[in-house]
This record gives sequence, structure tokens and C-alpha cells, in this order.
Amino acid sequence: MPDFAWNFLILLMALIIGFAAKLLVNLFLRKTIKKEFKFSVWRSILKRLSRPLTYFLPLLALNLLLPLIKVKNAYFHTINKIVDILLMISFAGIMMGILKVFEDYVFHAYDIHKADNLRERKIRTQLQFVRRLAFGLIIITTICFILLSFDNLRKLGAGLLTGVGVGGIIIGFAAQKSLGSFLAGFQIAFTQPIRIDDVLIVENEWGRVDEITLTYVVLKLWDQRNLIIPINYFIEKPFQNWTRVSADIMGTVFLYLDYNVPIAPLRKELTRLLESNQLWDKRVNILQITNASERTIEVRALMSAADSSKAFDLRCEIREGLINFIQANYPDSLPVMRAVIETGKPA
Repeated sequence: MPDFAWNFLILLMALIIGFAAKLLVNLFLRKTIKKEFKFSVWRSILKRLSRPLTYFLPLLALNLLLPLIKVKNAYFHTINKIVDILLMISFAGIMMGILKVFEDYVFHAYDIHKADNLRERKIRTQLQFVRRLAFGLIIITTICFILLSFDNLRKLGAGLLTGVGVGGIIIGFAAQKSLGSFLAGFQIAFTQPIRIDDVLIVENEWGRVDEITLTYVVLKLWDQRNLIIPINYFIEKPFQNWTRVSADIMGTVFLYLDYNVPIAPLRKELTRLLESNQLWDKRVNILQITNASERTIEVRALMSAADSSKAFDLRCEIREGLINFIQANYPDSLPVMRAVIETGKPA
């Protein structure tokens, strides 16, 4: 048999063995996966590792069968080197897939779609940073091992792997700002002044933390805009975090009324409105006169809700209910302009 045909047969055998092994793995995983619609580690493995295994298994089979091919020694060394490099790259893909499987499991175990999700948001924020850091380390390590496989580049690979060398120091000085952002991201991930799904007021904008990367934070605003903020901002500048300790929050409604408004009926109406509203969490129900000017008094209704979104809706509904109550029962208590007309004395 000609060498070309023999080598083609070896390559074909490697592909058949690799794809057959991949098919067996898929059949095993699909048979193991339960049919009910809920999270399964096996389903996650099938989803995250299916593509990396498609490349890794045939390459592994080819690497095992490589000594059987009939080529000149110079060509064999080149082919062997190419297969080794492709194996390292595909194995890096498998490592990333395993990390994604672990992330899927943590996302399932710590579901943020519940009322009291402080612990879940804390874990997810740390996991997001660790995942990106691990991906970066896998990529850098893979590049280093590829460079180490070449005799001429072994010194460069060793320098990258150990982080030693003048070049690394020069790059470090040139990229001080980037390194500062990286350290800021590391600090935020573990000290956690912000977390995923936190409600923030930044630059007079209200929104939820949608994504935290190593260099920036994505804040999804109430009107569905995305505000992109450098991660250093949250280390260097003040901002409001409405869900730092817990999601529950208090809301206020201010009314400016005439001095003749009766407070007791208004306080009773506030209680009635809150008790009939499902957004109220039954913690705070206060109505007070908080200020007085020459024309009006300032009446503040204080209420509580489970989170900031519910608090905003609750405030709007209570404000509307109180105004309707005053209009229907005490229209003379709305702000008015008083004037005294003095008639002149007859001559």
C-alpha cells in the first residue's frame, strides 16, 4: 500500500475512533439526563463540553496512532508538533468547559430570583470574577506551554510562566492603569461594595448591576439603557447602593397642603391604602408633618417595601390615593393663595 494511502487510512481511523468515542459519551450523557425540565449537571456537561470534545478526542486518537504513519523524520517532527499544539488548545477548551459546568451548578444552587437574595448575589459576583481570572490563567498557561514546546522559544515561555523578566516589568509600568483596574476588580469581587443585581444610584442614574468585568461595570438603567462605568469609579468615588445589606427599603411620599388639613383622617387613609396594597411589606407606616412654610405644610408619608422596584410603584400608588382622598373629602385643604383686601375709610 502506498505511503499516502496508508497515512490517509491512519487519519481516517483516528477520526472514526475520536467521533465514535464522542458519540458514546453523548449517548451516555443523554441517557443519564432526566427528562423533567430542571437543572442537571449531566445536561450542563453535554452543553459545555460537547464542542471541545469534538476536537479533543479525534486529536487524542491521532496522537496515539501517529507513530504508525509513514513519513520522513523531518516531516514527522513537524506533524507531531502541530498535533501536540492542537491537543493543548483543545484541552484548554475542555478546562474552560469544566469551569462553565461549575458556574452553571453554582448559578442553579444560588438562584437570585427570590426576595432575599443577598447571599446569592454575593456568591455570583465573586464567581464571575474568579471565572474570568481562571479563563485568563488557562489561556496564558496554554500559550506558555506551547512556547515551551519549541526549543528556540523555551526561554520566552519560561519567562511568561514565571512572570520574571525585564519585559514583564516594562509592561507592568506601561500598563499601570490596566493593572489598577484589575486590582480594583479583584477588590470589588471580594470586598463587594457592589454585587450583581444591586440597585445603585450613579451619576444621578438609577439602575441595577447587570455585569461586572475586570475593567468596567454595566448598569442597566430603569429605562433599559446601559450605563458603562469604569470599575475604578467604584473605588474612587461615592455612590449609593440601595441593596448593600438587604433588598428591603423605605419610600417616602411628600404632600404640600394647606394648614387647615386634618391630619388624623389622612393618617387613617394612609393605613387603609397600605393595608390594601400587596406591595407593602407591613414594616413601616408613618405619616408626619415634616416642615411648614408661610403658605403650606409638608406632610410626609413613610412606607416600606421588599425592594426598590416595589417601593417605587408603592409610592406612586399611595401618592395617587392620598391626593384622590383629599380632592374628594377636603378640597379646601389643597394649597391656596390667600389675600386680604382692606377697604379704605370714607372721607
